[in-house]
Amino acid sequence: MRVLMLSTPFPTHFTPMVPLAWALMGAGHEVTVAAQPDVTDAARAAGIPAADVGDRFHGLDVLRRHLPDGVRPLELMGPTPPEKMAGATKLWETHARYLVGSYLEFAREWGPDLIVSEQMELAGQLVAGALGIPSVQHRWGVDPLSGPSRASARDFLFGTAERLGLDGLPDPDLLLDPCPPALRHPSAAPGEPIGHVPFNGTGTAPDWLRRPAADGMRRVVVCLGRQTLVLNGTGLYRSIVAAFEGLADVEAVVTADAAFHQGFGPVPDNVRVVEPVPLNLFLRDCDAVVHHGGANTTLTSCSFGLPQVALPQIVDQFASAELLAAAGAARVLGEAAPQNDPGRVREAVLDVLDDTRHLKSARELRDDMAAMPSPARVVEDLERLAA
Repeated sequence: MRVLMLSTPFPTHFTPMVPLAWALMGAGHEVTVAAQPDVTDAARAAGIPAADVGDRFHGLDVLRRHLPDGVRPLELMGPTPPEKMAGATKLWETHARYLVGSYLEFAREWGPDLIVSEQMELAGQLVAGALGIPSVQHRWGVDPLSGPSRASARDFLFGTAERLGLDGLPDPDLLLDPCPPALRHPSAAPGEPIGHVPFNGTGTAPDWLRRPAADGMRRVVVCLGRQTLVLNGTGLYRSIVAAFEGLADVEAVVTADAAFHQGFGPVPDNVRVVEPVPLNLFLRDCDAVVHHGGANTTLTSCSFGLPQVALPQIVDQFASAELLAAAGAARVLGEAAPQNDPGRVREAVLDVLDDTRHLKSARELRDDMAAMPSPARVVEDLERLAA
């Protein structure tokens, strides 16, 4: 079986599909990722064959050009309310319209039996419909976006679908959802479960980070993704670093690109600032995670059964954080003012470390995720679908 994978041009949109690609290849199937170089770089780094379609996208340019110096999106616009979720995906409707021809040309040459797309890549369903083969959509994680945006996508892409000989934007034949039941968004259409296998990119963890913290110390990881810093997040990092000052029994590990380290100011003795390291390489020996509510970071932290402090910044991250809190596994600071207050951040960190109810809830999420079918098991469903 030949499986073509498509993704919108953010590597973090593609990463949740990597374990399924590995499972397909491990079962003897041929996989190729067709995407812009923003994604194909990540695919090749993960050992997955890829074909470049189009030029590099530079997706953050859309957000950066509206930001005043030193101001991050949350400070400028506030949290994204549910009623604005549909509008947040307009970019991907346009993206699908203009890339579908190139994807279809490649697919006709390569001859896939099945197309697998992540949740915002709408061209996959159009290409599959034109070729008369099944399509599969794979969610990143918590999904407040697909449901509200579907009607808009059907309308915007109707003409494109018609020119391909279709009656409209087809629905996927199968929708894969890696979220445990407690984190499934109420607006999201029901999907078939697929177990989340933690993968956060390639890299090497330092030896000291692969060992537990010293006796009596609790290790907290701070990982806000690469986009947060690029979108003027240095001040937020300074607040978080300052929150750990004087916590004698807490060791903080802050992951961030080296180019930004100098902007964090004085760092307390119990804080180590390191270059990005894939979370799945070292979370086993940690006690809590401070993060931005990104889909893959959220599910990775849950899969290790860790309580979390969520500091959402843009779009779907707010819904992800709220569901985590509702499940009892996290504290959320959802607005700029408390996020910028080291005292509020410190209070939230100590709460998830000291209140065992958060740990209990986090472990329940972990156990629910462990019970979901593995990507290797889901491959059997894809084989039947393609047949």
